[in-house]
Amino acid sequence: MTVADLSYQAPGTFEETRFEKIHNIVFSNAEQASVNVAREIAALIRQKQAKQQPCVLGLATGSSPIKVYEELVRMHQEEGLSFGNVVSFNLDEYCPMEKNSVHSYHYFMHQHLFDHIDIDPKHIHIPSGTIPQDEIHQYCIDYDLKIKEYGGLDFQLLGIGRTGHIGFNEPGSHFNSGTRIISLDHLTRADAASSFLGIDNVPRRAITMGIGTVKNAGRIVLLAWGGHKAEIVRETIEGPMTSEVPASYLQTHKNTSIVLNEEAAEELTRIKTPWLVGPCIWDDFLISKAVVWLCEHTQKSILKLTDKDYNDHGMSGLLAQEGNSYDLNIRMFNRLQHTITGWPGGKPNADDSSRPERALPKRKKVLIFSPHPDDDVISMGGTLDRLVEQGHEVHIAYQTSGNIAVADHEAMKYVEIIQDLCPDKKGVDSLIKEINSRNKNIEDDLSVRRLKGLIRKREALGASRFLGVPDNNVHFLNLPFYETGTVKKLPIGPEDIDAVSRLIAQVQPHQIYAAGDLADPHGTHKVCLDAVLAALKNLRSRSFMKDCWVWLYRGAWLEWDIHQIDMAVPLSPDQVLKKRKAIFFHQSQKDGVMFQGNDTREFWVRAEERNDETARRYHELGLADYAAMEAFKKYEF
Repeated sequence: MTVADLSYQAPGTFEETRFEKIHNIVFSNAEQASVNVAREIAALIRQKQAKQQPCVLGLATGSSPIKVYEELVRMHQEEGLSFGNVVSFNLDEYCPMEKNSVHSYHYFMHQHLFDHIDIDPKHIHIPSGTIPQDEIHQYCIDYDLKIKEYGGLDFQLLGIGRTGHIGFNEPGSHFNSGTRIISLDHLTRADAASSFLGIDNVPRRAITMGIGTVKNAGRIVLLAWGGHKAEIVRETIEGPMTSEVPASYLQTHKNTSIVLNEEAAEELTRIKTPWLVGPCIWDDFLISKAVVWLCEHTQKSILKLTDKDYNDHGMSGLLAQEGNSYDLNIRMFNRLQHTITGWPGGKPNADDSSRPERALPKRKKVLIFSPHPDDDVISMGGTLDRLVEQGHEVHIAYQTSGNIAVADHEAMKYVEIIQDLCPDKKGVDSLIKEINSRNKNIEDDLSVRRLKGLIRKREALGASRFLGVPDNNVHFLNLPFYETGTVKKLPIGPEDIDAVSRLIAQVQPHQIYAAGDLADPHGTHKVCLDAVLAALKNLRSRSFMKDCWVWLYRGAWLEWDIHQIDMAVPLSPDQVLKKRKAIFFHQSQKDGVMFQGNDTREFWVRAEERNDETARRYHELGLADYAAMEAFKKYEF
């Protein structure tokens, strides 16, 4: 059995997949996809058990396979799935790396899988990160020989890095490479930096199975979730086979499936530009997407597009449906024009039939959810300022303390100030001792966590006061899922959802703004959005909810594409500067921020350039020329 035998929606014609060189399956979400992959693995295990044969699994680490492992554990505990015949070989391990380190893949695999199933410990094989340098070469040869002794891998589970690496086979890896030690690419280390509390703590080398070892598996399933993987997924599936994208070597494997969620698949030709591969069903969303793409592809504004432009780029069916380019262009121009408003809370005493927000009530209650204590000003600081200036009752809810993102040296600065001002202050010496002695492998002491949370809180209050939001309207939820003291967070729980629900019920807002940017490198935005959506579901029967609209913003990592935008708020040059100053209140996050990802720009620079880019793209489509724009997508619930 393969994933393709299970429930999914895959393209059905050669025409739709003619650009694709590897079989792939797109699920609506990673959870559904993971369950299906786990079922395939379970079916293989049972098939081998029936034949009294070992089932040899190649296993991956990282965030992508976690839900697969969770489902396998559930099947063991609730459905009696036995792992007694399973032999496992892990792909890789950092070097040097102690087994008991929370960063080791030995720790990861036992935490997520092995400690919860009945696998024989003697059947678990994970590369060691403590092999002496002069023994590594032979150790790697022996690792491959051990796999061969079992007849090779029956099934190999893979993730993919943004460099296109599988395992730790970085760009430049050879087609037939075996298990070996390798130097890690800077981008790979940057992606791991959040788990290690900074890139300087990420090992520079690792032991990895080679491409040749992986390709000898009877069945390969590669998992990819999220928009930040979309471009490398497209290169892997549609691009040439090249050592620059090691995952592209899977194009030669005859039994590989790449399993994606919708965000990871969004750059595939049949999804991003389906009109280039065959006939389309032209709804309003696809028409908007196609027209924006056509403008940017031809470098023309909307009103300059001709019938020939549409026909030459696979859109003759759209013209046949719409009649002619002239009427279609005007309709699409008006649609985009109507997304632009300087009144994000609605314009009083104005016709609101072509505006993104209602005119009434004139004074709205607005609740802005900010996952971290700076996402509000980074993502929508100009709109927040506009809402306050226009007289709306604005509330800000900081969903997490953000304490993990405060570096030890930042915390020490504040403790030493307290020590200078109040030499006899109790607890100061113990705080200094705790910060100086902290082991990077363990969680922050509760007192240090509290200090770091207070630093973020006071920075947030400084910014909100600067923008005119009363302190009583600023809410610090400190959701429990976040308060672990480590990068790894708990799953969302009832307490998190209840805290969000209580605040919404208390404020009874006409507008909710929430973070729809799911590309942050540590996943907090997604959990925070899930908490808001779960709370809205709980409250949907309350009378005030019929007047509540939800707007999703994106932050420093991604922006909505033009065709996705339902409200675009222009910013004047003065407002851009005011937004910058609001961001500057978050001094602990300004220079050398801990979770920066691969983008080395400071957050205020990212925000300004992102807002400038949105305004530029609107202008190039033929609309007004603004200094900057913040963009929002309406969420229908």
